[in-house]
Amino acid sequence: MIESINTESYAEVDIECIMNEYGDSLLRMCTLYVKDRYLAEDIVQETFIKVYQKYHTFNNHSQEKTWIMSIAINTCKNYMRGSWLSKVKTGVFLESTSLTNIEEDVLQEEKERELLEKVMQLKVKYREVILLYYYQEVGVKDIAEILNIKEGSVRVRLQRARQQLGGLLQEVNNHEV
Repeated sequence: MIESINTESYAEVDIECIMNEYGDSLLRMCTLYVKDRYLAEDIVQETFIKVYQKYHTFNNHSQEKTWIMSIAINTCKNYMRGSWLSKVKTGVFLESTSLTNIEEDVLQEEKERELLEKVMQLKVKYREVILLYYYQEVGVKDIAEILNIKEGSVRVRLQRARQQLGGLLQEVNNHEV
C-alpha cells in the first residue's frame, strides 16, 4: 500500500539538489556498511524519503551533511538488525586508483580488498567510525554528532579500531610468509 504524501506539511526543500549533492557518498558509505550494493541503494532511497519528510525538523545546529549521514547510519543500523542480513556475503571492492601499470593496479586493488575485508570484521561501533572517518572523510566532531556520542569516544573507537586492524593485518602478513 502506497501512502500519499501531503507535501504542504513539509518544509520547502530541493530534494533533487540534496540527492545530487550527497547521493554518491551516501551510497558508498551504505554499501560499505551493509556489504550489499542493492540493499544500500534501498537504504539511500529510504534516507532521502526520511530527509524529505523530516527536513522541517532540521535545526541547523549541525551541518546538513552531518544530519543526513546520521539518518543514513540509523537506517543502516535498522536494516542490520534484521536476521536476513546475516546471509549477505562480503563482496565489496573499492574503486581502483589510476596507477601506471596493470600489475600495480591489481596489487593495489588486492590490498584495498583485504583492508576492507578486515574493516568489515570489526565490531559495528569500530567499523562505523572507520568508514566515516577514512572512507567518507567526516571529521571527529561530525562523527560524534552523527553517532550521538562524545568526541572523546570517537577518538577512542578510532584508536581501538586501528589497533584491531593492525592485529588483523599482521595475521594476514604472517600467514603469507
